Amino acid sequence: MPIETAIRLTEAASGDQDDAELTAVPFGGDLTVDVPLPVPVPALLVHHDAKGDAGEIIEVPVSHGDAVRRVLLYGVGDLSSAALRKAGAAVARRAKGRRVLDLTLPRGAGEEGWTAMLQGALLACYTFRVGAERAKAVAEIKVRGPEQAASALRRAEVTARATALTRDLANTPSSEKNPAWLAARATEVAERSGLDIRVWEPADLVAGGFGGILAVGQGSVSPPRMIELSYTPDDHDGTHVVLVGKGITFDSGGLSLKPTDGMKFMKTDMAGGAVVISVLGALRDLGARARVTGLVAAAENMPSGSAQRPGDVIRHYGGKTVEVLNTDAEGRLVLADALAYADEVLEPDTVLDIATLTGAIGIALGRDLGAVFSAHEDLVDELTAAGGRGGDRLWHMPLIDDYRAALNSPVADLSNIDAEGKYGGGAITAALFLREFTGGRRWAHLDIAGVARSTADDGLYSKGATGFGTRLLLEWLTG
Repeated sequence: MPIETAIRLTEAASGDQDDAELTAVPFGGDLTVDVPLPVPVPALLVHHDAKGDAGEIIEVPVSHGDAVRRVLLYGVGDLSSAALRKAGAAVARRAKGRRVLDLTLPRGAGEEGWTAMLQGALLACYTFRVGAERAKAVAEIKVRGPEQAASALRRAEVTARATALTRDLANTPSSEKNPAWLAARATEVAERSGLDIRVWEPADLVAGGFGGILAVGQGSVSPPRMIELSYTPDDHDGTHVVLVGKGITFDSGGLSLKPTDGMKFMKTDMAGGAVVISVLGALRDLGARARVTGLVAAAENMPSGSAQRPGDVIRHYGGKTVEVLNTDAEGRLVLADALAYADEVLEPDTVLDIATLTGAIGIALGRDLGAVFSAHEDLVDELTAAGGRGGDRLWHMPLIDDYRAALNSPVADLSNIDAEGKYGGGAITAALFLREFTGGRRWAHLDIAGVARSTADDGLYSKGATGFGTRLLLEWLTG
């Protein structure tokens, strides 16, 4: 569900806190607590052996007439964006089920730090429910801070709600979600956000020669789509960026069938496409000045009598041929069509694709780092810095040209996997495959397979889709 928590800014010194069931104030460093407590703060900190680490919370009961109210002293660590994001999430989680949380911002954190903290608080309030009711997030967060914090709150709210939309799209069960459903949700976002949209129906894909998208989707009763969203700002800065997202609404592996454990969370295999839709929908609110086009290559990868087979040769947009040696390496096939189309028709200054592409990247980097592949060092630096600001951290992975031989095919221009396993580095060979369709443009590939899903309610994340990449790309395009 969208984040249901309301949030508003009130002056730091205004009014009382009678409507707040919880009052949260920072401690640590040179911060002072200005809420009356029954025990001096230094004594409390010693008693609890508190160090002021980010996410550390001391709960103190205080009298409130005939009742008892609670004050949360929250640690802020080193006041970095990462620390404050963690602190905001911890406080919001402690307020679950409450009506009002009165949250005082740490002085001296600055706009970037306040944005991070409020992002963390809002994202920790996210829930996705189908049927059974879960404990609800705090209904309202009343933020106490200076007037300068207003822009931080607005940016935090836009980016957090965009991330929540990404999570909603990815968390929706595949019994409801198929390529047509995803296109309908994208249309709603376009109408709400003032975007132009074109949905490529199956007949359009056939006429256009989108052989990869069609091949992946041909085994399903739900035909594929390609979604094209366009944002053009009033004060366009002259640059054009294309974002390409993998939109596999369910991935069974096709005839190269996955085992059950590998299949049961594949409703989130369109997380990259969800990021593209959500990012496009937030650009106008954040005042992005670049022209941005979003492409989502959407298909359902299913086994049937009409499904593509290992050994098939498909012809992609633009004419390049690929021998399909594993139908479970399908994401790169749909992305290849979209990348080739972007190169030939849209002519972007920069093209970036984002996808839950390979299990290999989760083994290499775990669940806390996304991967960026690019030969353009300046682009890597931009994306890595944006990820640091937004909390979606990236690690630069190599494009090893020697590994390109792994994709050679005796019957086509290239194959979709390293069939002999001679080179290993499955995430690298997948990136090299995609590079073949970029036309040599300024390009980066984000593999988010390891970070797109959380296994637990923890910090900013709720169990399920994380929305990784949304804040990163919004920071990159508008920061």
